[in-house]
Amino acid sequence: MNRLVTCIYKTVVIISLLLATVSTAHSEGNDCSVEFFQNSGYAGPHFRLSGPIALENLNNINGEDWTSRIDSIKVGTKAKLIIFDNSNFQLSLKDIAKYPDFMRALGVTEQDVKEDSELILGANMKVHDLSDFGFRNKIRSLKIECIQ
Repeated sequence: MNRLVTCIYKTVVIISLLLATVSTAHSEGNDCSVEFFQNSGYAGPHFRLSGPIALENLNNINGEDWTSRIDSIKVGTKAKLIIFDNSNFQLSLKDIAKYPDFMRALGVTEQDVKEDSELILGANMKVHDLSDFGFRNKIRSLKIECIQ
């Protein structure tokens, strides 16, 4: 009976060590990821995406619609994040501004053009509150690129 208990104990210890090694290797090798949080200060519901990836919309991430719900972000050490305030990487207002007649026909103002943007966050960046960049609750599409 003691031999059986000792054998089971050794097996559990070995499996625990192997799992710890695998999870450490996974987290170190997967630095091309970004974590997104619903609230500022990295709080509230959140999700993580690994790159490279391009999402034309945020309608179905882990079964939830995250469109315009992201307030803080943590970028991995080997990731570059590009966030857009438009879905499907559509023609931005800055591009539309090059065509004044088209801009007027759409009812787009110069202020709309100034507020339109995309934001690029480099490796290992942390944004406590996206309102600091005028991007609070504005993310509708994104791209994660992996860097060396």
